[in-house]
Amino acid sequence: MALYPLKFTPILKERLWGGTKLKDVLQKPIENDITGESWELSGVSGDISEVANGAFSGTSLQNLINERAEELLGKSVVDRFGKDFPILIKFIDAKQDLSIQLHPNDELAKERHNSFGKTEMWYVMDADPGAKLIVGFNKDVEKEEYVKSLENDTLLDLMNYEEVSEGDTFFINTGKIHAIGAGVLLAEIQQTSDITYRVFDFNRRDKNGNLRELHTDLAMDAIDYSKKDDFKVKYADDKDSVNQMVDCPYFKTNFLELTDEMHQDVSDRDSFTIYMCVGGEAEITNDWGAASIKKGETLLVAAESKSIHIDTRGAKLLEVTI
Repeated sequence: MALYPLKFTPILKERLWGGTKLKDVLQKPIENDITGESWELSGVSGDISEVANGAFSGTSLQNLINERAEELLGKSVVDRFGKDFPILIKFIDAKQDLSIQLHPNDELAKERHNSFGKTEMWYVMDADPGAKLIVGFNKDVEKEEYVKSLENDTLLDLMNYEEVSEGDTFFINTGKIHAIGAGVLLAEIQQTSDITYRVFDFNRRDKNGNLRELHTDLAMDAIDYSKKDDFKVKYADDKDSVNQMVDCPYFKTNFLELTDEMHQDVSDRDSFTIYMCVGGEAEITNDWGAASIKKGETLLVAAESKSIHIDTRGAKLLEVTI
């Protein structure tokens, strides 16, 4: 059966810090007012995405990969990652500040958790006035100074705050301390990993009155303590063009703001292509079929596709490949 453009059923996650923007802005079918994440495309064990459209409807992403790995993912991707889907795609709504956290690199994650590390990027879709992200330290910090700030509850004094608006994009490499601030709705692209070291959670308690677990000791050797200015992504936003945003070993992301149709020859790509719609709507066609996509939706185009045609009168898309 031909691999037409595939849409997947969102996996919705309640979070202590979640809100209602996934429903109010992106029309997700949330059932409470603390839904923080919509996992759009996931190969994480226990949270495997299922196809939502066409003849493959109800089929899990993992079953498709098991049966047609090279056709779906691309030979180069299979050579690197086997039959593990290598990235995780999410929309995140932070009604409250997320915990301050970081992610280990591949080597540390492999040694400690038999997992990949987590490199990720954020594209801000909506932000309340004055909403901020925490990204890195505001100065070079000694390890001892960091430990003392945890003991004295003064870690926030060491954080770098970035006020954000729609379109702002951030690259979060491993070891960089970070947090999504209250009032931010964003698209997240990351390595397939759920390894997070939480170091500060604003002393909040969960619905049972318990403080959430911190990973103070694990984080100590994983943190980059230096002040960096490498996180804000500068990218062209030329209309009806492919604008490169991020090109890292784990994923490549382009920004497309289209006012008309676009045709792409992808016969040499040797990777699947993901489209996250962050504005407007479009119809995306490959060699075997078509699927519509609107703001807040995601679809996957198989690596064996030779061409991709996008028809729209107005859409903003994040295009993700390996």
